[in-house]
Amino acid sequence: MAGELILIVEDNENNRILVRDVLQSRGYRTEETDNAEEGLRLARASQPALILMDIQLPGMNGMDALKLLRADPATREIPAMAVTASAMTHDRQKIMAAGFDAYQTKPLNVREFVEAVRGILAARRSAPP
Repeated sequence: MAGELILIVEDNENNRILVRDVLQSRGYRTEETDNAEEGLRLARASQPALILMDIQLPGMNGMDALKLLRADPATREIPAMAVTASAMTHDRQKIMAAGFDAYQTKPLNVREFVEAVRGILAARRSAPP
């Protein structure tokens, strides 16, 4: 169901614009930032339906930010997808073990990315309260 708010935490402006444009063209609302600290603040304030988090960010990285999101009762239930250039199998395993709900590599395959976003949001809508 389009219209849901998705938080984009990505320091590369070109990647952030691409993700924003892809999501908005499919009817999603977006909020964005280029760092994890602001991402944490926005997640608490906006309660997005999904957080898209780069792993390598300036300052706090995406893995540490996810730990703080999961530790906070206000944000622990918000699904988070890692969107990263780390494509090695061991990187993916480490990222998923950290608690991310999904994983997408850059450069993005737009079709797969949109399907993954839709899948996470559909699972969230159908989960019991």
